[in-house]
Amino acid sequence: MGFDDILVALGQQLGETVESTQQSPGARKKLKGVTFEYEQEPRTVHDMAGDQGYSIASNWFTQFLAQLAVANSVTKSEMCVFLYVAGGQIAGTGIAQYTQQEITDGLNKEARRIGARCITRSTVNRAIKALCEYGWLEKHGNGRIRLNVRLWFRGNSAAQQAVLADLDREHGHDPEAFPHRIGPHRGEQQTLDLTLDDTQPPARQERTG
Repeated sequence: MGFDDILVALGQQLGETVESTQQSPGARKKLKGVTFEYEQEPRTVHDMAGDQGYSIASNWFTQFLAQLAVANSVTKSEMCVFLYVAGGQIAGTGIAQYTQQEITDGLNKEARRIGARCITRSTVNRAIKALCEYGWLEKHGNGRIRLNVRLWFRGNSAAQQAVLADLDREHGHDPEAFPHRIGPHRGEQQTLDLTLDDTQPPARQERTG
């Protein structure tokens, strides 16, 4: 379709040139150039729930995360902490400004609303430590957590490349350092950690089979 448009525009301009030359028999004009202008197509925006925008996630990682959950290679608390932090990135930075208490309070918002068991700050602390060992998160000063932007990023590709370049310099251009080495690594089998609010009795578990 674009080629057809070019032919039409070229034909129109050539026709005008030939007509002008025919009106002046003694003058021969050379075609100097042809320019084309295209209309900008209107761009649509994503329709996302809520008012926090959206992030871009690695398809490989989202499937890997599901596989790890089925294999009990990551705990429920680790998954919840990671997803909460990933959703709170400052656009274009890969950084979330959260203290451990703020993460705890944020995760417990729905549980408190319906009267369910809550996660404890100590559990959040253990989850962040594990996620840093996996290479999914990195501590970045007091109240700041850096996300592995190769897994999940809020921003465009230019901003991501700038963050990756900064990380590469900070880690001495080590290809095995954050954010390149992604775990859990082989041999790191995690136990299911459902440590929640210790003030409430544990849920009754039934054994079958």
